Amino acid sequence: MTEPLHRINPVELSPPAGFSHAVTATGGQLVFLAGQTALDQDGKVVGDTLPAQFRRALTNLLTALQAAGGSPADLARLTVYATDVAAYRDCAAELGRIWQEMAGRDYPAMAVIGVVRLWDEEAMVELDGIAVLP
Repeated sequence: MTEPLHRINPVELSPPAGFSHAVTATGGQLVFLAGQTALDQDGKVVGDTLPAQFRRALTNLLTALQAAGGSPADLARLTVYATDVAAYRDCAAELGRIWQEMAGRDYPAMAVIGVVRLWDEEAMVELDGIAVLP
């Protein structure tokens, strides 16, 4: 069976670090994942640092994906909304380690977008995505 996702990283573009330049998807079922922040089961933002909140937001996103029948390798697109892009960049190596620990080395097409604030004022980061299930 052919994998539904194919990651494309042309040599003409700068080497991707923590993302893929393009991802194609064939067949399968689309899963649209709502924005996830560092909310716990009681609806409270947890984590005092950007990496801690990123870990919880990614946990929440992957939990929703798993409930839909998917796994991290099925993520085709991920958008990161950060209230402080400079802080996100400063933490990039640690965030990359968290990603690899939780989601592996297959990266979706990604974007990081700076925002003034998120729905919950304490939230520093929000993740949403699109997955393609085989």
